[in-house]
Amino acid sequence: MGMDRLIRRFRLHLLAWLHKSRHGPILFVRYFSYKDIKKATDGFHRIIYTDSHRTAYKAKFQDGGVALVKEVRGFNQGKDVFYRELQLLGRLHHRHLLQLRGFSTGQKRLLVFDNVENGSLKEHLSDPLKTPLNWRTRLQIAIGVAAALEYLLLFSDPPMYHFSISSSNIMLDENFTAKLSEVGLLCSCEDYLTMPHASCSEECMAQERGNVILQLGVLILELVTGQSSEKGGHADLIQWIQGSRFASSMHRMIDPDLGNNYDSRELRNLLAVAKLCIKSRDKPMFSVLHVLHYLQQKVDVPHA
Repeated sequence: MGMDRLIRRFRLHLLAWLHKSRHGPILFVRYFSYKDIKKATDGFHRIIYTDSHRTAYKAKFQDGGVALVKEVRGFNQGKDVFYRELQLLGRLHHRHLLQLRGFSTGQKRLLVFDNVENGSLKEHLSDPLKTPLNWRTRLQIAIGVAAALEYLLLFSDPPMYHFSISSSNIMLDENFTAKLSEVGLLCSCEDYLTMPHASCSEECMAQERGNVILQLGVLILELVTGQSSEKGGHADLIQWIQGSRFASSMHRMIDPDLGNNYDSRELRNLLAVAKLCIKSRDKPMFSVLHVLHYLQQKVDVPHA
């Protein structure tokens, strides 16, 4: 074993001991040196996407590993809070969540996630050079995102109350399985659904639950129409589904990339879910669990 590898291993063990003694163990999360990530991202030039809130890079490490690296921005808390968030993210394990693998605390705070071979959902809906998504895949994405939300809100310990749902935040792996990627305070985004804790009133809680359902409904509209909900686009989608001519325009609004390759009954059921989700933004009529179960019953795809 070379001296460099021995030094690196010592640093990893030391850092793990420090985290365990000061912050508690960070489960399933590996420390990456800033130097290694900078090299793996070609000096942070392998950009997958970037905007005013975040930048993501593709990393190719010397051992052949490939990962998605996201820069943490707008998180000005100290190291204790940073490590506590890492602990929370490290404990999340679900088929439809992008798995956190590691982090770095060099000149940039960086999170290292599983690689996503097929990029974001937004790319496949808007980029003409990308392979169009077929109807089955779109249905599976809707069910998968609902399953991820069910896990975050009902089965995560503690429940995860910070996430964002949009086509740009949903990544697709080699099998086009949906992975929700903007979860936790470390993933900076303006569109967070921040559900309050017990100190909040029941009215406040109901409003935030309505926000969750609303964004899920808008995502379903994106999947059906192929139109983006970003930069105010969600208002047009909401206006359409609430309009008096919605039923007669249903088939004209479907994404042209689908052609006639979709099931009309499933389309009606999916849009019925989206319409109820939009209607529930002010006064929630059901929960994410109800949406998931309804989709699983009404749509003919394997359960997520």
